[in-house]
Amino acid sequence: MRLNRVRQEYRGRVSLRVRPFPLEVNGGEAAPRDILEQEWWLAALQEPDARFAPYPGDDWPETTLPAFEAVWSASRQDEEAAHEYDLRIRTAFFGEGRNIGRPDVLLDLAREVGLDAERIEQEVGSGEARRAVLEERRLGRERYGVRGTPTVMLPDGTRITPPIAFPRMRNRRIVGVGSLPCCGEGCLDATREMFERALRSGGGV
Repeated sequence: MRLNRVRQEYRGRVSLRVRPFPLEVNGGEAAPRDILEQEWWLAALQEPDARFAPYPGDDWPETTLPAFEAVWSASRQDEEAAHEYDLRIRTAFFGEGRNIGRPDVLLDLAREVGLDAERIEQEVGSGEARRAVLEERRLGRERYGVRGTPTVMLPDGTRITPPIAFPRMRNRRIVGVGSLPCCGEGCLDATREMFERALRSGGGV
């Protein structure tokens, strides 16, 4: 949320590219409910302006790959709309309890932000989007050494630590949380500093 807000301030100066890295391909498990439901409250505390609500239904997504594929397809239509779409999908899952593994849900969300849903459906259905997402995952893992999300880096591969607190896990349970690196407006300032570092490096994020 804060990344998207600050991104607007740097429009035309810094380019932000969101690349897919589906963890379920690495770990063989899609969006584990028992872990995510523990992390829900931590995310809500750190992003008070974002919408979070416990997932109410029994239709938990069996896979999130369709969401990655739909956003990849959207980026080929319009980068700005793709950013909005990516955020809309996250809000639908984390704040509205909608199953983002279902193609009909993803297409409805695409229409909400003004994207060509039929084109997304075609590119996802043809397998083109899946191949592209898996290739991005391979590049992230092999070329850039990505192991988890979120991972933020400059175009030259320099890692930037996002201003968030990560949980410590043991046997699929949160056993501790690092200190919050910021709060309130301070988190926006820390995010702005990420963009300033990108400007100093002469590239995007």
